[in-house]
Order: sequence, then C-alpha cells, then structure tokens
Amino acid sequence: MAYASVPTDGPGGGLERLVARLAHLVPEPEIALSYPLLERIATLKDKLGAIVVAHNYQVPLITAGVADFTGDSLEMARFAARRDAGVIVVCGVHFMAESVKLLCPGKRVLLPSPDAGCSLAGSITAAGVRDLRRRHPGISVVAYVNTSAAVKAEADICCTSANAVEVALSLREPRLIMLPDRHLARYVAGRTGLDVIAWVGECEVHAKYAGTDIAEYRASTGAVVLAHPECPQDVQEQADFVGSTSAMARYLGERRPERVLLLTECSMADTVSVAYPDIQFLRPCNLCGYMKTVTLERIADALQALRHDVTIDEAVAVRARRSLERMLAL
Repeated sequence: MAYASVPTDGPGGGLERLVARLAHLVPEPEIALSYPLLERIATLKDKLGAIVVAHNYQVPLITAGVADFTGDSLEMARFAARRDAGVIVVCGVHFMAESVKLLCPGKRVLLPSPDAGCSLAGSITAAGVRDLRRRHPGISVVAYVNTSAAVKAEADICCTSANAVEVALSLREPRLIMLPDRHLARYVAGRTGLDVIAWVGECEVHAKYAGTDIAEYRASTGAVVLAHPECPQDVQEQADFVGSTSAMARYLGERRPERVLLLTECSMADTVSVAYPDIQFLRPCNLCGYMKTVTLERIADALQALRHDVTIDEAVAVRARRSLERMLAL
C-alpha cells in the first residue's frame, strides 16, 4: 500500500490539508513550524525532477509531507524504477538505497543520512555467505532484501518478508540456506516443511518483543495483534496475524479492526493511521534509531547539495541485480 504526500499548493491550502490529515498524530504547531521546510523540499524536487520514496518506518511528516511513495523496501525500489525521475531520495536505511540503485542503475540515488545502517543487514558479510557455501556445498542461498548489495551478490535469489515462502518453494529443493534473519528462516521452515539452514542474525527492534507480553495486552484491550515475521517465534505464535508491513496494511484495510497492536517498528502505526484514522493503534513503541537519522533537514540538504550518492561496484551490482531479478520474475 502506498501513501502520497500532501502537495504544497498555495497559501494555506496544503498546510490546512496536512493538518487535517495528521492532526491525530502530530501537534498542529509542529506541522506549522515544519511547513516552510516541506515547501523548500517541494521546490527542490520540482527544480531537479526528483522524487522521494519513504519506508513505512519513517515519521508522518516525511511519509505524508514529502514522500511521493511510502511502502516497504522492495516496493520503494520498484516504484522508483517505474518513474521518470533522474534523482531519487531514499528515506530509509542503506540497504534500501542500494536496492533502489540496483533497480535504477541509470539514476542518481541519494541517501539523506549516511548513518542510516541496519543491525540485521550488518549481521552478515559477503565473506560470511561464502563460508556458508563452503560448509553446505550445493545448497541454494536465499538472501533477505535486508542485506547489502555485496551479500545479495553472493546469493542465488532474494526474498522479502512478504514472498519468502513463495521464493523458498520456487527452488524445489528440500534444503536451503536463508539469511540473515533467523526468525524469518524459522517462519519459512514452519510454513513449507523445508529444512532451512539459518544465519543467526536478527533485527534489534523486532527482537525486543516477547510473547509473554501479548496475552496481557489482548486481555486488557481486546486488541488484534499483528506481528512481523522478524519477531521471535513465541511472538509469532501468540499473534492473530503474522506478515510483512505491506501485508499488515492490507489486513487492516480489509478487516478494519477496532483496536490493533502492531508488533513492528513503532512508526508503522503512524504511517497506517494516516490512511485509517478510525482504527485505534496501541503502541508498545520500539523505534529504529537508524531510521530516525533521516530528517526533513537532511532530506532538504541532500537535494540542495546533491550529496550522499549511493554507488555500487559494477561487478557486485551485476550479480546482486541478478538475485533480485530472479525473485521479481516469480
């Protein structure tokens, strides 16, 4: 599911609509104070013919104020590839910007925050994948998109949390290696019956949730519990629904539960709440510090100075793109 920003279209018009859209999430004075910066970003985008893509975990003033598209990491890359824009600003973390660059090799891709890493992507290197292959010869390697381009280049195929089961079954093999998230690997094994050899990585945000917390929340609030497959197994077992951020958004749009507990990065609730203000979101808030290094000021600076280009060695890019494209062909 995508969410478009509110255009800055004349005195008060855009501001009034943005306030109306975000009033339940962001104080009106904060929106008003940020509005000149939103207008500056809009002007720079028009001047450069640039677009901004944002991940679901970004804050509302980014997703609703400046982003041309908001979604998961692969959706961001696919949207950017379809658009006729020479400059793409990625409001996400480094591996997401690399994925955009892989699918948009002829475009200039900017990452506003060079500090935007990822604990999960950082848990494995290309050398680690090669070592796995030596220890398990002849077994296909599935790399989660939450990995660097160098790691993708060592894999046979990529997957997302939304299509991991489909990708695993497409290999038609009884065993496979899946990396780097051990919880996603267990999720896939449980739904396919395959022997999945997992790396030991995990997302520091999702790993904080515990299954013991869910029963108490559900009993006291009656909330429907949605969990990301990067959450530990006990959390997944207690949840009413397990799925990717895009699957969560679809679930909410179709079911419209009264109260919801989203067990993923905290800003996801704000992002979806813009589209579904009638749903009450309970927030056991775990934030991704890396995501929050992307700010409106840094977005404006990246556009103004055209700084923080994302580059990938061509030999690595060719192999990494092959892994991504094999997944996209399914």
